[in-house]
Amino acid sequence: MTWATRFRIREYLRESLWVVPALGAVIGILCAAALISIDSHVKVPSDWAYSPSTASTVLSAIVGAVAALTGFVVTVTVLVAQMASGSFSPRSMRLWYRDPVLKGALALLIGTLAYSFSLLRRIESTFVPDLGVTLAGLLLIVGLVIFALFLDRFVHLLRPAAVAALVAKGVRQSLDNDIAGARDLGNVFVGPLEGVAEPASLTVRSSRAGAVQAVDLRGIATWAGRQECLVVLLHSVGEFIESGDVLFEVYGDPGPADAAERALRGLVALGLERTIEQDPAFAIRVMVDVAGKALSPAINDPTTAVQVLDYLGDSLRVIGEADRSAPSWHAGAAKRGVVIPVRRWDDFLALGMTEIREFGSTSIQVLRRMRAVLEKLLQEVRPENRAAVTAELARLDATVAAGFSGSIDRGWAGIADGQGMGGPERLGRSGQVSVDGEDATLGRPPVKVVTD
Repeated sequence: MTWATRFRIREYLRESLWVVPALGAVIGILCAAALISIDSHVKVPSDWAYSPSTASTVLSAIVGAVAALTGFVVTVTVLVAQMASGSFSPRSMRLWYRDPVLKGALALLIGTLAYSFSLLRRIESTFVPDLGVTLAGLLLIVGLVIFALFLDRFVHLLRPAAVAALVAKGVRQSLDNDIAGARDLGNVFVGPLEGVAEPASLTVRSSRAGAVQAVDLRGIATWAGRQECLVVLLHSVGEFIESGDVLFEVYGDPGPADAAERALRGLVALGLERTIEQDPAFAIRVMVDVAGKALSPAINDPTTAVQVLDYLGDSLRVIGEADRSAPSWHAGAAKRGVVIPVRRWDDFLALGMTEIREFGSTSIQVLRRMRAVLEKLLQEVRPENRAAVTAELARLDATVAAGFSGSIDRGWAGIADGQGMGGPERLGRSGQVSVDGEDATLGRPPVKVVTD
């Protein structure tokens, strides 16, 4: 089994809504068999004993109640997913069908259903599983509590800020698996590949279409070192490739072509859509989509965009503070290792800012909150990343100048505000106000960094 197949199986298990509930049903049946065996050898107190008719009635009621409760859970899930995809972004649906609370609630309810039905069919005039009936009642109570927790969680997840917070958490997790962070392998280089005169000895093409969900960079580097070849990965995680597109170019002697193609194809996982596992840019894409939909004329909810900018700014800061440097391949280097395409800080910043700036070009609070995000990034990201932030601030200035030309609110639109509108003056670390002076172009107070 290849690495790509194992990855797809893991993703299927994580995204499937039936696997965990089916496991709960199996556990329920096994627990029923165990309790029947215990009940046949244990004499319970008379207070815990049930008559056959009472036990049948109780278990029948539990079966009906749990079946109805399971239907409510499914109905709520469908409604929440429909509302979320309409209000936020269809890409945010993965937050719901991957939710462990949803799967746990379904597993408990279906397990209780299977458990109760298994007990019900074993009730006879001479035998009643008294302990099993009592446990079934307790499981029903626990199921009601879990249903209340599930409903509370899903209702709260419908808030834009909650969605943005979950996606921002995914950014931090995906950075740990980002292929750009594989510098410890030693033979991984950043493209482009330049200065190679001879053609590739082997070209590996994709056998199917799909989005690149993940890449086993360690496996590719190991294969390249073993074969003493230079392997060039032409597509980054998140790109959609068509059937027949070139995945790899190999320089050197890879051995039998068929075996090399199978090995390399098995190290790239393709799927229907992007995932966050190795693709922090996709998480940012989801947040930008949520903000963009909120800024559409049909919805016109700039406050939601401001809430998204809160978590988007934090995600960009984490990326901008990280050391994403890697050695570049050059013509004089040994032709052994892996050359990969890597997103630059400029790419992440443009992805997070451009569309929100364009869609919110007439919203004062969006522009003010965006300026606050950029000015904070300018102070906190790595020095080599600050030029891109300065350029983005210049674009924001141009957007304000164009959108509020001749407007009385032009000065307001050019002021940084951590709350969009209505926020207090920001203070430096020493307690002094960190803005003063007047910008002759926009009529806004420019940032003045205050140090201790």
